[in-house]
Amino acid sequence: MRLTAAIACIAAIFVLGLVPGPAKADEDKPKPAHGIAMHGDLKYPPDFTHFEYTNPNAPKGGTVRLSAIGTFDSFNSFIIKGNSATGLGFLYDNLMHGSADEAFSQYGQLAESVEVPKDRSWAAFTLRKEARWHDGKPVSVDDVIWTFNTLVKKGTPFYRFYYANVAAVTQTGERTVKFTFKPGENRELPLILGQLTILPKHYWESRDFTKTTLEPPIGSGPYRIEKFEPGRSITYRRVENWWGRDLPVNKGLFNFDVIRYDYYRDGTVAQLAFKGGEYDYRAENSSKAWATAYKTPNVEKGLIKKVEINHNRSSGMQAFVMNTRREIFKDSRVRQALSHAFDFEWANKNLFYGQYARTRSYFDNSELAATGVPEGDELKLLEPYRGRIPDEVFSQEYNPPKNDGSGNIRRNLRKASKLLNDAGWIIKGRKRVNEKTGKLLEFEVLLVSPLFERIVLPFGKNLEKLGVKTRVRTVDPSQYRRRIDTFDFDVIVGGWGQSLSPGNEQRSFWGSLGADIEGGRNTIGIKDPVIDELIEKVIAAPNRKALVTSVRALDRVLQWGHWIIPHWHAKYDRVAYWDKFGRPAVTPLQGNQFVAWWIDPKMEDGLKSKLVSAK
Repeated sequence: MRLTAAIACIAAIFVLGLVPGPAKADEDKPKPAHGIAMHGDLKYPPDFTHFEYTNPNAPKGGTVRLSAIGTFDSFNSFIIKGNSATGLGFLYDNLMHGSADEAFSQYGQLAESVEVPKDRSWAAFTLRKEARWHDGKPVSVDDVIWTFNTLVKKGTPFYRFYYANVAAVTQTGERTVKFTFKPGENRELPLILGQLTILPKHYWESRDFTKTTLEPPIGSGPYRIEKFEPGRSITYRRVENWWGRDLPVNKGLFNFDVIRYDYYRDGTVAQLAFKGGEYDYRAENSSKAWATAYKTPNVEKGLIKKVEINHNRSSGMQAFVMNTRREIFKDSRVRQALSHAFDFEWANKNLFYGQYARTRSYFDNSELAATGVPEGDELKLLEPYRGRIPDEVFSQEYNPPKNDGSGNIRRNLRKASKLLNDAGWIIKGRKRVNEKTGKLLEFEVLLVSPLFERIVLPFGKNLEKLGVKTRVRTVDPSQYRRRIDTFDFDVIVGGWGQSLSPGNEQRSFWGSLGADIEGGRNTIGIKDPVIDELIEKVIAAPNRKALVTSVRALDRVLQWGHWIIPHWHAKYDRVAYWDKFGRPAVTPLQGNQFVAWWIDPKMEDGLKSKLVSAK
């Protein structure tokens, strides 16, 4: 009877709810999910079969020939050294795959699921059983841990900034790896860990990861290197029976059997090669070429298609980048003065055929761009920095200097001259010199392509009217890469791509810690505590509204720092291709997705027949 009474007593305790711990813990424990969104809900449910902007029935097969500029001497794209070959991303899979029709969402690729608590203080990924390297070995948790540690310690500086808030990475199950984060808000971290490209430990542990190599590595992705000629061409072949071919995130993608990149000296030569039929598809980045170079019989006959594909992604920033490690660019008045000598309106009319809009924001063409003057939450966020940031942040909308397109920019040159005089650079013998040291105000614009010379030279003529001397130097890609990595330049044409959900990458773009690290993305050399703090607010934003507010605040402070001379952007992708392709009917938010195209056998046969007839 005593045993029965004890059992009854224990039962009563559970009935009365006096031991609710396990049930509560189960409620709080995150559940494995097929994907994760930065803010809000995922677009695609757990049972989705493919992205809307792909054709799951696209035919597989055929060879596509593409172009690359310069040269290559390495298949290791994860380190500073060397010039890595174009297309190496085809060799590898990531933990998760991004959706091109959402601001920032990730869905399982190598990982079948992800677990993240409400506070996003850690993330755990469970790998798929079927995931395999090209040599047949399974992708393991060991591979993930080794990859993360190696990239952070030996990879480019980007990884150190991108994953700086990861405190530990551990194995918590046979196929599960857990990333634990340092204290502080960093809601983006689970998603950018999903972007982690996983490398095979068993392949690399017997090789020196810090060195360049032309030994084709193994991966787990849709393609492997079939053949190559160093500096001339590289050919990828689709992996037969690729383990991931039927995953929803891959369905309808990677349709070409063979992808070949041929290398050309510069864009002009590559463009001529395209029109001559040497390769099949070209994303055109020259407005002049788009307006004039495609007036050929092959375009008129429809053998080459020329299309503009609209997009809704952030334009990011392309600009003349001034290296503030150089003494002449440390004063913001000098940087601002030089911007008055760039006549975008004349260039757009005479060089770009009116195809561009002037870029005024680091996040242009998106809701993230700062416009007007700060109000509401943004003003509240910026108010504590009053006195530490330019007063104009609070009172004026930033816009680059504007002209009428006639080429007469005397008004702006007068403004520039006053700014230079105020900064201590005066005219002496028709030359701009420092009133204290007598040093000339002169600098070099370093280029990697002669295409930009037609833009820089008129800019230099305007600077000459201010007494400022400029030199233009175009160098080969290897030398250019080395000089950028070591910050050995005065002015370059640089750029920063921006997503619709900015985050940890902003540290490497503008953060103080990145200013002195070789190979870093902070090419300007910004070291500003306020900008560092605003970057952290972007990273810690708990929801979309807070993210937009914090990004606009960061954008506004960057704008009024006059760090760069903004260039231009187009709201569409310019694409030319030989008429043998099919492409999906839907273009996603992020714009054209060439990896979703395919070769249509009937169209390819028709193209060949037309070419034979033309001959």
